Amino acid sequence: MDQPLLRVKEAAQLLQVSKWTIYRWIDEGRLEATKIGGGSLRIFRRSVAALVEGNRTDARSTDFPPQLKVVR
Repeated sequence: MDQPLLRVKEAAQLLQVSKWTIYRWIDEGRLEATKIGGGSLRIFRRSVAALVEGNRTDARSTDFPPQLKVVR
């Protein structure tokens, strides 16, 4: 089962952007994140999936890649 939270580096790798872009998108409200013990920042996997889905330009099905699947 995939974890519901991603590290900044993991989110950046999934989205193929820099970690600085991830921080900016969090500041802009495009991604949801939370701080956990010691101030470590984690990004909600569901917000990454929602960002991808909200920016689709093709008409393919809405199946997410396995690494973006959201387990509820």
